[in-house]
Amino acid sequence: MILALVMASCEANDKQPSAAVKTAFEKKFASAADVEWEMETDTEWEAEFELDGNDYSANFSTEGVWMETEHEIEEAEVPAAVKNALDSAFAGYMIEAIEMTESPTGTAYEFVLEKGVLDMEVVISPVGEILKTETIKEGDMDDDGE
Repeated sequence: MILALVMASCEANDKQPSAAVKTAFEKKFASAADVEWEMETDTEWEAEFELDGNDYSANFSTEGVWMETEHEIEEAEVPAAVKNALDSAFAGYMIEAIEMTESPTGTAYEFVLEKGVLDMEVVISPVGEILKTETIKEGDMDDDGE
C-alpha cells in the first residue's frame, strides 16, 4: 500500500512542473496557448505550445531556468549565410525539417537532412558556421523528422 502511494505521488509530480517552472514560462511566453508539459529528463521540463499561430517547444530546468526554445520554420526564412553554408557543405541532401533554436548562448538553425538512406542533423549559426553534424540512427527520429 505504501509503495502504491509513493508511486502515485511520483506520477503526480511528473505530470506538472513546479511553480518556479510555470512562473518562468509564463513570464517568457505570456501569450502562449495550448501548453502541454512533459518531463524531458530528470532535471528538465519541456513545454509544447502555440504562439502567434506557430508550434513551439521550450525547455526549462527544474529550477525554472529557461534553457532553449525551438520552432519549425520554412526554408524561405533561413538567412542567406546559413543557406549558403548548408548548400556548400551538404550538396545533394534533401531538407526534411528546419527549426530555429534560441538559447542563452544565441540563435542557431537545426536541419534534418536526408541523402539516400543517410539522415543527419546539422546545426548552423546565423553567420553560417557549422556547429554540429550528427548521423541520425534509424528509430531516433519521430514522424516529424525530429
